[in-house]
Amino acid sequence: MQNSDQALSESGIMFDHMRVGPFLENMVHARALGSAFELGFVDYLNHRCECVFSEIKDQLECDEAGLELLLSLLQANQVIVRHGEKIRLSPEFVKALPYSDFMRAKIEFSNLVMRDFGDLFTLLIKSPEQFFQHSRIIDFFGYNLCYDAIPDNVARTKQWMSITTSLTRYESLACLACYDFSGHDKMLDIGGNSGEFSLQVCRQNPQIKTTVFDLPVVCDIGREYMDTQTEGNRVSFIKGSAFNDPLPDGFDLISFKSMLHDWPEDLAIQLMEKAGQALEPGGQLLIFERAPVDTSKVEWPYGDLPFLLFFRSFRKPEVYTEPLRNMGFKDITIQKVDLEMTFFLITATKEQ
Repeated sequence: MQNSDQALSESGIMFDHMRVGPFLENMVHARALGSAFELGFVDYLNHRCECVFSEIKDQLECDEAGLELLLSLLQANQVIVRHGEKIRLSPEFVKALPYSDFMRAKIEFSNLVMRDFGDLFTLLIKSPEQFFQHSRIIDFFGYNLCYDAIPDNVARTKQWMSITTSLTRYESLACLACYDFSGHDKMLDIGGNSGEFSLQVCRQNPQIKTTVFDLPVVCDIGREYMDTQTEGNRVSFIKGSAFNDPLPDGFDLISFKSMLHDWPEDLAIQLMEKAGQALEPGGQLLIFERAPVDTSKVEWPYGDLPFLLFFRSFRKPEVYTEPLRNMGFKDITIQKVDLEMTFFLITATKEQ
């Protein structure tokens, strides 16, 4: 039963970047699209509007058989249309093209996860502990490499941060559409990664200054990225471990965006308690997380494969709201936000 100080609402908002979904439904088609990006085919065709087979073959340096296979798969996926010898991007794909970074990130993430899905799915079902011991994707997100800024650690961290940054860029817009940040001056984003969430908040709220608290190598990469962004001067970074180091204080908003699910429930609650102690009286705690996986899907799109693999990580919102209530927070609200999966936006106010 829902408690009296909680309100569940649905955003009912349509987000334009979700138009990429139809192009990522089929594994073979999505992989072909990934190759089309990698080969420069999409950019080439987009700039020229229309080309013929021989021109594309010379540009991509493919043989005829390879190019024909690629074009056939792209046509079946409605990425391109062919009229005689003329080849062009489909009108629907052109509408999705502004979100090419989002498409590429989802394809890359699914490609990485596919190895574990193909080889270790039985372990995932039967023995999650053994799955995590053997999983290559867990090794890919090597948080243990984020303390020492040696070249190999930096290079490997940049790989996964490029994916999470692209996903966050668009997930953040959903959060911004459902929460009014204009009443805040100083925001702390714990586990804020490259600072992309903070950056999007700053772009829509000129009064706010934000701080990302994350591991040292992550902060170095994030600072480098923010230095290329117009609003990046309002995003600062503090290096540390959210578990082992004190959190900075003086913030009227503290956020966890797609961060708490990385940790077992008891540790996630520990992080929330620590954030609650650091938050200014009267301030807001904000949690934006995926809800449990909807296993009733008749078909599971290839672009959503990572979320299926991590199905145990996503929790019901009550897992977070009950501890908040026990911590004395008030005005606890839950908003449901439907993207490729359901998200929950939870907000709570610390008592004065």
